[in-house]
Amino acid sequence: MIAIIDYGVGNLASIQNMLKKAGATGVITSSKEDILAADKLILPGVGAFDTCASKLQASGLIEVINKKVLVDKVPVLGICVGMQLLHEQSEEGTLPGLGWIKGKIVRFKQDQLPSGYKIPHMGWTEVSQSKASRLLQDIDEPRFYFVHSFHSSLSDKADELLNALYGYHFTAAVEHENIMGVQFHPEKSHRFGMKLFENFIRHY
Repeated sequence: MIAIIDYGVGNLASIQNMLKKAGATGVITSSKEDILAADKLILPGVGAFDTCASKLQASGLIEVINKKVLVDKVPVLGICVGMQLLHEQSEEGTLPGLGWIKGKIVRFKQDQLPSGYKIPHMGWTEVSQSKASRLLQDIDEPRFYFVHSFHSSLSDKADELLNALYGYHFTAAVEHENIMGVQFHPEKSHRFGMKLFENFIRHY
């Protein structure tokens, strides 16, 4: 069972529907018991970093999630702001992230973007693989749907799984041991997102 963590934000039903199409049961839950029983976790998130961090703190779930991820080593996939929450902090706010991925979230640098490039970065974008991963198995010429104004700045570049180009190269996905995160929305990325979910289901 895959627990889709419900702390009040995220495209929960869309993620659940994609998991079902990919052949897995995704349970939208805010129950500690469900999370403890889960084989895998998905941490969604949309909106502002501090809003999501505050709601996650208020949910009372951080302790049980930390146990599942850091002690039990259960695979976890963060999506959009859920991916950002895996980091230590964000320029968008003042609250701490979970700190599982060393680094911070930074705003797109407008002065480094060519003329005509707008923030937020929105739409379909090709990605390049930074290292081998079961999460990306059999995804040919991958491209995903992005909507974001901030991106990861990693302390250890070895944690970068995917990078993308929007004026300059930025980290589009991370992976460290059992911890994975994607800045894009796989639940909105058609066959590419479907295959990513299938890989998460079958290979972790």
